[in-house]
Amino acid sequence: MSMQGTVFSRRSFMGGLAAAGAVPLLPGCRSMCAGKGPCSKFGGVQVGVITYSYRSMPDKSAEAVLKQVVDSGINSIELMGDVVEKYAGSSLEKVADLRKMYADAGVGIHIVKFGNIGDKNCTDERIAYYFNVAKALGAKAITREISEEAAKRVGPMADQHGVKVAFHNHTQINATTYDGPILSYGKNLAINLDIGHYVAANDDCVLAVIKKYHDRIFSLHLKDRKRKANKGTNMPFGQGDTPIIEALQLLKKNKWRIYADIELEYPIPQGSDAVQEVAKCVQYCKQALI
Repeated sequence: MSMQGTVFSRRSFMGGLAAAGAVPLLPGCRSMCAGKGPCSKFGGVQVGVITYSYRSMPDKSAEAVLKQVVDSGINSIELMGDVVEKYAGSSLEKVADLRKMYADAGVGIHIVKFGNIGDKNCTDERIAYYFNVAKALGAKAITREISEEAAKRVGPMADQHGVKVAFHNHTQINATTYDGPILSYGKNLAINLDIGHYVAANDDCVLAVIKKYHDRIFSLHLKDRKRKANKGTNMPFGQGDTPIIEALQLLKKNKWRIYADIELEYPIPQGSDAVQEVAKCVQYCKQALI
């Protein structure tokens, strides 16, 4: 049985948001987040955003991205590596400054994306640098695309540094992808499961995958794609085939410490922008969890 009907109508909720604009934080949210700033932890589930969601915004500086995150009402993020490198260069001191700037605004960085970590052309020195950057940011994990060859290489280094490497999927994933050896090369190898891409590529239920691998999943990417039969189109939250509500409620019910990161992929409506659309997605997630 779908849980969506027990919570609210997906379409009517998004229509209400469009009519009313961004919804303010409800009482009680603040107690779940430490300190000042935004709060996007609901029912014990940390909802965040991948900063790739703001790629359409004209200012892509670290300072601008921080404002975009705060204005969306989010307190924990997956940060794109190019934002870090543009701000800090190769200076770990500058990386620490970036972490402080974000923390002072109430935003934590739980994972950072370095898409080439473990590639053949990525030196051991560069890999070590990525791990040191992650630690300087306070991030618990680095993310990259699924690669068994990369897993073989970075698995031991992830264990050495005490930082996870979480593998992200597009539509190359299926229910048995992680039955293979990819996670066996290190205890700190993990999964960054994109549930929207999974739905677009497979006919089975992604919830079963979450249940099966919950102890190795570090984070989810939340987007609402239609199924392959419906061309896998990216839709506003509540209008696709991806069980976002059920996935969030599964995390809440089982108290699994899995981050749930919004990734804005659908076309931005005229008159809106990425910040406003991410804020709508936050409210959609919130209503599933409160």
